[in-house]
Amino acid sequence: MNTRTSHRMAESMKTVATTGELRSLLAMPRGKDRIALVPTMGCLHQGHVALMRRAKDFADIVVVSIYVNPLQFGPNEDFDAYPRSFEQDCAACESAGVDIVFHPQTLYPGGEAQVRLAAGGLADALCGAKRPGHFDGVAMAVAVLFNTVQPDVAVFGEKDWQQLAMIRRMVSDLQFPVEIIGVETVREANGLAMSSRNRYLSDAERQQALVLNKALNTMWKKAAEGESDAEVLISLGRNMLAGAGLQPEYLEIRDADDLTPISRIGHHVARAFIACQVGPARLIDNMPISNASISLKMNKMTEMP
Repeated sequence: MNTRTSHRMAESMKTVATTGELRSLLAMPRGKDRIALVPTMGCLHQGHVALMRRAKDFADIVVVSIYVNPLQFGPNEDFDAYPRSFEQDCAACESAGVDIVFHPQTLYPGGEAQVRLAAGGLADALCGAKRPGHFDGVAMAVAVLFNTVQPDVAVFGEKDWQQLAMIRRMVSDLQFPVEIIGVETVREANGLAMSSRNRYLSDAERQQALVLNKALNTMWKKAAEGESDAEVLISLGRNMLAGAGLQPEYLEIRDADDLTPISRIGHHVARAFIACQVGPARLIDNMPISNASISLKMNKMTEMP
């Protein structure tokens, strides 16, 4: 829990739509209080609320941005159809104790960014392979938000692990003075990772989607029992998906930091990643994965005098 003395600007949540308004609100507390940013595209659910509540542990003032960023949508993706629910989103923010909601019409002067960022190698694999330019757009929006809000801390969900890894690298490469906090994926009671796109699913499709988490859990369990061959684990997961009538866009095991492929689970900090089209919704999930025998050996080595 945050135990710092807060210089909160007001008890009621503020909603602003321009950079000028936002900077005016933050001018007084800046330098006195720590500021946290939670970037979102709206259509908020309990996963987002968890990010907001986590942000309050690290800062005195929490800013939530709600902006559907056109730069991260491809020409055949669902930018126009992406659900927008601003009033409900504000209610969720207020219930979580957010101080400021930043809801700009555009992040880019003139409505279009002439100078853009390239996300680099971390954006080439996994979701980036199917969605070229997506992470360039994410990097651009997040960089603009960092410059606008100038937060001490920014909080992101681990469900979008590739995005989190890319943002951490961007912060390092561009020397943003921002601490990046990742928050564990929030799941529905049945294990389905919470997502704004879950609302697209019918009851039957929602039931079918449960196999994503089941496949990852099965891979995790097999690795914990001692299996270290990544292909064996991936085949196990693919078979489970096929049994549910699903063909993954990808199912891979990669290094958690640089996202390079892993053939054997050893001393790597590894994660299993999955993306799959279920009905109208493209769903993603991921999970840390490790070999228990290797972890036990490493722990014993650490404990040696």
